[in-house]
Amino acid sequence: MLYVVKRDGRKVEFNLTKISNAIKGAADEIGFEMKESEILKLCQIVVKTIESLDGSSVTVEHIQNIVQTTLIENGYEEIGNVYAAYRNERTKVREIKSDLMKAIGQIGVETDRDNANVGNNFSSKLLRIASESNKWHNLSKMPKRLSKAHETGDVYYHDLDSYNLTINCLHIPTMEILKKGFNTGYGYIRPPKRIESAAELSCILLQSTQNDMFGGQSHPDFDNDMGSFVEETRVQIREELTELGVEESKLEELTEKKLLRAIEQSMQGIVYNLNTMHSRAGSQVPFSSVNLGIPNSKDAALVCEVFLKEYEKGLGRGEQPIFPNIIFRVKEGVNREPKDPYFYLYELACRVAAKRMNPTFMNMDATFNKKYYDQGVIPATMGCRTYVCSNINGEPGTKGRGNIAPTTINLPRIGIIAKGDIDKFFSLLDSRLELAKDSLLERYDTLKKLRVKDLPFVAGQGLMKGSEGLMPDDSIEPIIRQGTWGIGFIGVAETLCALIGKHHGEDKEARQLGLKIVSHIRAYTDKLTEETKLNWSCYATPAEGLSGKFIVKDKAIFGEIKGVTDKDYYTNSYHVPVGYKLSLKEKIDIEAPYHELCNGGHISYIELDDYPDAATIMDIINYGYKHTNISYLGINFHIRYCKNCGEYLVGGEQKCPKCGSHEVQGVSRVTGYLSLDERFGSGKQEEREDRVSQVSGNKVYYV
Repeated sequence: MLYVVKRDGRKVEFNLTKISNAIKGAADEIGFEMKESEILKLCQIVVKTIESLDGSSVTVEHIQNIVQTTLIENGYEEIGNVYAAYRNERTKVREIKSDLMKAIGQIGVETDRDNANVGNNFSSKLLRIASESNKWHNLSKMPKRLSKAHETGDVYYHDLDSYNLTINCLHIPTMEILKKGFNTGYGYIRPPKRIESAAELSCILLQSTQNDMFGGQSHPDFDNDMGSFVEETRVQIREELTELGVEESKLEELTEKKLLRAIEQSMQGIVYNLNTMHSRAGSQVPFSSVNLGIPNSKDAALVCEVFLKEYEKGLGRGEQPIFPNIIFRVKEGVNREPKDPYFYLYELACRVAAKRMNPTFMNMDATFNKKYYDQGVIPATMGCRTYVCSNINGEPGTKGRGNIAPTTINLPRIGIIAKGDIDKFFSLLDSRLELAKDSLLERYDTLKKLRVKDLPFVAGQGLMKGSEGLMPDDSIEPIIRQGTWGIGFIGVAETLCALIGKHHGEDKEARQLGLKIVSHIRAYTDKLTEETKLNWSCYATPAEGLSGKFIVKDKAIFGEIKGVTDKDYYTNSYHVPVGYKLSLKEKIDIEAPYHELCNGGHISYIELDDYPDAATIMDIINYGYKHTNISYLGINFHIRYCKNCGEYLVGGEQKCPKCGSHEVQGVSRVTGYLSLDERFGSGKQEEREDRVSQVSGNKVYYV
């Protein structure tokens, strides 16, 4: 009788079925249909090898080594690699679960770069230690087939450390909360009357909301929300000046002058606060976004104008503000054309973007946005690209809603496994979509066990739609039915290369196939919405840390495949590869159709090789918005400035031309938000190095 020595020292009888199941499972991972006779033959070889050993017992590790060697030596190298990769992942899990000291030791040296907003100080390291602990706890609690899919890299469950604790992101109903007041836990905050207080409290709303959630937050109608406090400020200033005896003839002029100063100080305070409030877990500043550009009054327009100008000024020495991400919404009849009443705001937004890479721009005339706009619902987005509007469980809209949680599918792996068989690819994609659905329903069942008091601010203070009338001990299930559940994807470009040898930037057939793939995902999420009465969405995953994670796993299994695994990252969502040279017209034309398909969030970037001027920015945006159905656009270039005096550096300068300092700070965009260069993860560092521009200086290629 042969016995197996388990890792904990126990002896159990040898079970051949476990070996056959492991071989079959590894084959299934790459879509290889093994016959029972093949599996039996391999098992016999394993048994003979074990029997040739001395002794009546053998360790689990020894058996696994024999299985792996048997697979590789008998012509099943890919299956052997999958088996080895899963062994390594399980070993890693066991090590971390049994002895977190190893993980803690690594984090103690330096934090990872999954999140470019995280630094390397005490609070950041403490966050990562707690994060690793809860991540593996959650993996161990979920059904094994779901945890295995994440560990092996078939799919990815975002923010596993928060899986059982909270939800993702929120568009804050800013004006509504400010008008009624709120309680952050230590007492009631009265509704503000003046713009100064409203601006300060808008930062507190972002700060307090971030402490309840793991993703980002936005003010979805910032200029209109802040603009509603301008008139009361004006009235109070006028009264104060009247009491001081100011002459009637000078009263209005002086009132407006002091009002403008109050708004300037308020907007400056917001920019400063959102870049210095290290209140998010891990000593991060809030992941904040503000949507503006569609003012409903002159006061709101004034707020929009002043805010953009204050952001343009930068921080104390002119340094680049990282937050908030600004989304300027463009609409014909409002601000897009020279004859429009707020065209001057669009011009200003382009000027600021030419210096600061913010704002990004959102097209209200894209058909899927206009549909809501015409109903009186103004769409908004976040810097991370989260888009929420449709709602099967209530009125459509943005305020009080967000993405609850996403799962991302490793598309390139499916492309590799399919080996050019398109039908097989879609069959495998269907299985991954089912897996993604099951993972999110499992997460739904976990999150609905949370109570309102577990999210004391966003749920307890009524920031989230669905929280109306709930008591502290009530389940948050009514809330999570209002948000969206995103099935995301990464690497359309690499998937197409794996399937037909070319990506969608190179070939029309690839372009059509790319759209067919993402349309398939969207059709699936639409079907799920009707079947489950939850808001499912197709999500163009930002993939900040994930861009370098999937490819490492795939390279270990499949080796280096040209155009697929020959880099250190997979291309973001549906984007054309960053190193592929094409005109901005071609890039916009190719990527535009994906925006309508990705109703959970989308963005496209135009890369510039130097600082542009405002006219170039407007040319780019106008092409996209007048000639395609594209919605969310960002203009990228590399910002470098002197840490000592704030002077901007051009080209490859390493020394400040103004003060002579060699302390140079680089800033780039990563997955929607800006970040300091040194905080990019390894995959994103490699991706940034590969980026080529669609615009040379201020020469737009399509003109």
